[in-house]
Amino acid sequence: MHDILTPAYLIASLVYSLLGVVVFWVAFIIIDKITPYDLWKGLVEDRNQALATVVAAMCLGIAIIVASAIHG
Repeated sequence: MHDILTPAYLIASLVYSLLGVVVFWVAFIIIDKITPYDLWKGLVEDRNQALATVVAAMCLGIAIIVASAIHG
């Protein structure tokens, strides 16, 4: 239990967390670029609830894939 609090584990957790966030944002940007419409405009300006639900599902999917890749 005390091994978790060592600096090596804390640094590794921080690095993997930052790597996961970067991969997640890159994936979101790529998906935003390949869709025929602007996701950010649809979410923020138009307040499209259906689009927000689809983007939320996409974000959860990407997050699960990134977490599995880092953990596995």
